Amino acid sequence: MTHTATPADIATQYLAVWNERDAAVRRALVARAFSIDASYVDPMMRGAGHDGIDAMIAGAQGQFPGYRFELDGTPDGHNDVVRFSWTLGLPGAAPVAHGTDVARVAGDGRLASVTGFLNAVPA
Repeated sequence: MTHTATPADIATQYLAVWNERDAAVRRALVARAFSIDASYVDPMMRGAGHDGIDAMIAGAQGQFPGYRFELDGTPDGHNDVVRFSWTLGLPGAAPVAHGTDVARVAGDGRLASVTGFLNAVPA
């Protein structure tokens, strides 16, 4: 990796974007975390560019009001790829979803692409 952020730094910054409820702050975090032409895809949704990723996250937050993403385990990475797992749940309650994301990191340290895998989702 040509940037200096660790896999844990990248994963923490990424989940902070997903947890940010203030639209203006979230938009700024999207721009800081994702390259301008970044893409996101998982089995349930996709987004591209800052506008698409921000809108996708806002939609997910609308589906799960009050829920938060937390790191699950230790992120790892090699070359320009980072892999980390997460949980989604209401604070203080058991998680309702678990997933693993694989991200490609651009030379400037921002995310170029994220592919999400859902390990367990709500019924």
